[in-house]
Amino acid sequence: MQITKYLDQQNVKYQVCSHRPTFTAQHMAAEEHTPGMDVAKPVLVQADGKYLLCVLPACCKVDLDKLREQLGAQEIHLATEKEMAQIFPDCELGAEPPFGTIFNVETIMDQSLGKDGYIVCQAGSHEQAVRIDLHDYQKLVNPRIMDFSYHLH
Repeated sequence: MQITKYLDQQNVKYQVCSHRPTFTAQHMAAEEHTPGMDVAKPVLVQADGKYLLCVLPACCKVDLDKLREQLGAQEIHLATEKEMAQIFPDCELGAEPPFGTIFNVETIMDQSLGKDGYIVCQAGSHEQAVRIDLHDYQKLVNPRIMDFSYHLH
């Protein structure tokens, strides 16, 4: 399902931004002239056999040990591209949106994301982004909020 269609159905205000193709969240942040801390990067992990969508700032990485500890999981690893393609079938690989609810995957959001009150995220393609109010995003997705990322230098 297209993110914009979903947001329309939910009566949520958003802004669509088109840009040159980008293949990393940090590159998209630069294209959109948005701080990396406000760009939502989704990372699919598998914890004890269950998929979870971790959403964190573009300029950060998932600390798998910290996440495993907070989840109380025995085993955790990043999903493969094949697994991502199965879970997000109508999205370009690497342009998945941070809306796990649409894809029946629980969403976990890092507490450092969106300190400016909004997030920008991929809209399912490498050329489009969506800007949405952080409060609206949290209302739609109802993510568990945790501290699982570290900043890239």
